[in-house]
Amino acid sequence: MGNCHLGTESEILNNKIFALVDCNNFYVSCERVFNPKLNNVPVVVLSNNDGCVVARSEEAKALGITMGIPYFKVRGIIEANNIRVLSSNYVLYGDMSERVMNILAKFTPCIEYYSIDEAFLDLKDISVNNLTEYGKEIRKTIFKNTGIPVSVGIARTKTLSKIANEYVKHNAKLNGVFDIVNFPKMDKLLAHVPIHEIWGIGGAFGRMLMCRKILSAKDFRDASEFFIKDKMGIIGLRTKYELQGVSAVDLDEVLEPKKVIMSSRSFGRYVSELGELEEAISQYTIRAAEKLRQQKSSCNSINVFVMTNHYKLTDKQHAKNKTITLPEPTNYTQELIRYATFLLRKIYKKGYNYIKAGVMLSNIVPESPVQLNAFMFNRDHEKRSRIMKAMDNINNTFGRDSLKIASSGIAQEWAMKRQHISQRYTTNWNELLTVNLN
Repeated sequence: MGNCHLGTESEILNNKIFALVDCNNFYVSCERVFNPKLNNVPVVVLSNNDGCVVARSEEAKALGITMGIPYFKVRGIIEANNIRVLSSNYVLYGDMSERVMNILAKFTPCIEYYSIDEAFLDLKDISVNNLTEYGKEIRKTIFKNTGIPVSVGIARTKTLSKIANEYVKHNAKLNGVFDIVNFPKMDKLLAHVPIHEIWGIGGAFGRMLMCRKILSAKDFRDASEFFIKDKMGIIGLRTKYELQGVSAVDLDEVLEPKKVIMSSRSFGRYVSELGELEEAISQYTIRAAEKLRQQKSSCNSINVFVMTNHYKLTDKQHAKNKTITLPEPTNYTQELIRYATFLLRKIYKKGYNYIKAGVMLSNIVPESPVQLNAFMFNRDHEKRSRIMKAMDNINNTFGRDSLKIASSGIAQEWAMKRQHISQRYTTNWNELLTVNLN
């Protein structure tokens, strides 16, 4: 939740102000920007291998499509109501997210990128007379420049801004912005927020609190401080303070480098041949190495795993993983692929139908300075760095995989199913939006 500390009297006097900006139905909204035919019709976006529903338009929600439900279970509803179905286009969504976040950064120097479609803004030192109008300006600018609709919740704490943001999504009269910094009906608002919907309270805590008749955010705010600390510790106490309007959770403005980077996918079909598995492991290693370099890190260890479908009891089962410690930290893709395929050959067994494989990079350290291996003096680390930088620049400019490593394969027939994928409108020259003037 960010860097945390308890509120103090001085903080109360400082009157911190946060805004949570959340993109509405983000995956669907990204698709609608480039395909207006999707506007005002029910749309769902599916997960990897077109397995489950991971995003829904408001029209699809109204038809009873629930989040996370397997596609096959709602196929009848989808066909009967002519719901448009799309596969997840993560390249498009990631690029649109970056555009939204870049716009938000112009409205405040203090920002926390909370997720692909959410960000917290610190507005305490922003010189504006009307926070609601400032929120509307944020909303208007993002929509004008990206086509993505957003909701803005403004409050004295991050937890309250979450509540304000959720409320505004269900109240069209607010026009997408809700400022509760000096809201006169706070008790009534919090009384309508179920305990399990409070940011930071999970299912187990929620059930425990409900058993003790603490059913709403208001009940939690007014509960005994001793009881909350005894049952939930300091995290629960911070949430209580946040609901009281005392900021106890700061912005986390600096993204901490990931300590582990995982890249894995389920295959679009069963894979049994070593050659295809090597292609998949190479591709996953390429993705993991890209993420490693993005955060300017190197890794000391690599793990590879493969697994069959344990739900298909008629098949022979095999699940195995193996880890190797590298002689020195690296983010050089070709070297990581060499170690990954070495591990794959160690754990691969012929005659099994594999459904999933993956690569995990761990023992991650800063890219520089790095403790090198005295016995590997013949390596040109500077040359390797230039090669990776050039490759990343080309792929960032012309689209992912414009420049590929041959070991990852060309056809990639094992790749996950994405039968309803849209174009990569913003990151691939061959898939730019075309306009018919006839």
